Amino acid sequence: MILLALFICFTFYIYLKRKTRNVVPLPPGPPGDPIIGHIRLIPPENQETLFYKWGKIYGDVIHLRLLGQPVIVLNSIQAAMDLLDKRGAIYSDRPPFLTFKLMGWKSVVTLMRYGTRFQRHRRMLQQCFSMKQCIEYRTIQLGESRTLLQNLLANSDNRDDSVRRFATAIIIRVTFGHQITTDNDPYVKIADGIGYALGNAGSPGASAVDYFPFLQYFPSWFPGAYYAGFARDNKPVVDTLYDYPLREVSRQMVEGKAKPSFLATQLEAHNRGGSDFPNTLEDIKGAASAVYGAGVDTIWSTLSMFFLAMVLYPEHQARAQKEIDSVIGSDRLPEFEDRPSLPYVECLLKETLRWNSAAPLGVPHRSLEDDIYKGMFIPKGSLVIANTRGITLDENVYSDAAAFNPARFLPKPSGHGEPFPEGAFGFGRRICPGRHLADASLWIVMVSVLATLDISKVVDDKGREITPEVVFTSGITSHPYPFRCSIQPRSDASRVLIVQGDTSDTY
Repeated sequence: MILLALFICFTFYIYLKRKTRNVVPLPPGPPGDPIIGHIRLIPPENQETLFYKWGKIYGDVIHLRLLGQPVIVLNSIQAAMDLLDKRGAIYSDRPPFLTFKLMGWKSVVTLMRYGTRFQRHRRMLQQCFSMKQCIEYRTIQLGESRTLLQNLLANSDNRDDSVRRFATAIIIRVTFGHQITTDNDPYVKIADGIGYALGNAGSPGASAVDYFPFLQYFPSWFPGAYYAGFARDNKPVVDTLYDYPLREVSRQMVEGKAKPSFLATQLEAHNRGGSDFPNTLEDIKGAASAVYGAGVDTIWSTLSMFFLAMVLYPEHQARAQKEIDSVIGSDRLPEFEDRPSLPYVECLLKETLRWNSAAPLGVPHRSLEDDIYKGMFIPKGSLVIANTRGITLDENVYSDAAAFNPARFLPKPSGHGEPFPEGAFGFGRRICPGRHLADASLWIVMVSVLATLDISKVVDDKGREITPEVVFTSGITSHPYPFRCSIQPRSDASRVLIVQGDTSDTY
C-alpha cells in the first residue's frame, strides 16, 4: 500500500509538472528549424549582437533551442538581476564546457558546477580579494601603473604589450608573489598564450563541439571540429599555467624565499592540513589559475577598450584631463586618495566597462529547477545567458547607447542621470571575486595616463588621420583588433613626472 501511494503521488507530481509546462508558455523567440532548432541561425562569432537584435523584436527574455537544449537569453538588466541575483539558488549552476575542458581548464571556479566545491573555491578567493584586503595591494598597482607610463613613453608602438604586462604584473604579484622585471619573464609568456587562447576559443558552451561531443575525435578541418582542435593546440600553455607557479612557489617556500601571495597562503594552509582546510592541491592550482586566467585577460581587454575610446572620442579625454588638472595639478602623479575628487574620471571608467564589455556574453548559467518568470516558463537545465553587450545597449536605460559618453552618468543637468552599468563582473553568486582588484587597477591606469599623456590618431605618410575600426575578437573575453594610436607626453613637466615616477612597492 505504501508503495502504491508513493507511485500515485509521483504520478500526480509528473502530471502537474507537465501540465505547468503545457499551460505556461516559453519565452518568445525567433522561429527555428525542426530538430536542430536555432543552431543554423547562430553564428560562431559576435553572437551578442544577434541576441541583442532578436531582443528588440521578441523582448528582453528570449528562448532558443539547440538540438533540444533550451537556451534563455537575457537582454535587460532587470531580467538578469531578477533571475541571476534574486533567484541565485536556481540559476548559479554551470553547463559542461567541453571545449574548455579539452583545453585543460579544470577545477576553475569560473566554469565549475554549483555545489560545495564551488563554495569552497569562492571562500578561498574571497579571503584574498575582499574589498578590505585589496586596499593592501594598492602599492603594487601604483608602482606598476608608473612602470606602464614609462614603457608607453619609451615605446608607444608597443602599447598593447605594455598594457598586457601591467595586467600580468599585478595578478602575478598578488597570486604568486613574483615581481616581473623583464619582458622575457616566463609569466609574461604564459600570459600571452592564455590571452590568445581565451580570446579565440569561441563563446563558452556554444561551439558545435559542446553540442556534438563526438566532434572532438575528428581533425580540426572537419566541419564543426575547429574549436576542439584549437583547444588541443592550446592545452600546453594551460598546463603550464597550472604547474609552473606551483613548482616555483613550493620551491621558494622550502628555501624560505617565498613572498606573500595567494598561492603561498593556500599552500601553507594545505601543508598544515586538518579538517579546517579541505582543499586539495588540485583545488589550489585551479583557484590560482582562475585568478590568473580571468584577471589578466579582462584587465588587459578593458584597458585596450579605454585606449581605443580615447582615440575615437578625444573630447571626453580632454574633459577628463581638465578635471584632473584642476584637482591634482601638474606637479605630481595621481594617487588613490584622489579618486573621490574625480567624478568625471569615475564616469569615464564606468563608460569604458559599458561601451564594449570585456566579456560580452559572460559565462552561461544553468538553471537547476523549472521556474516561471513574468508568465514565462523556464525549463530546468536551461542555459541562461546574460547578454552583457545587449544589456548595455538597452535604449530604455541608455540614450544613444552605441556612443561613448561618460557624461551620461552625471546627474542632471550636467549629464543624463543614467545608472552605472551592472553586470560587467557577472551576476549573483557567480560575480567575479576579483572585481575590487580589477576596478582599482583600471582606475589607477586610466587616471595616470590621462594626467600625463595625450592619446590621438596616427597619421599616414600623406598627413591623413587613420581612424581605427571598432572590431573585436570573439571568445570568453573580447579584445579590440590591433590598432595604432599616437601616445605623447602632454608637456615637458609630464615627461619629467613619468621618468621620475617611483615604480617600487612596499607590499
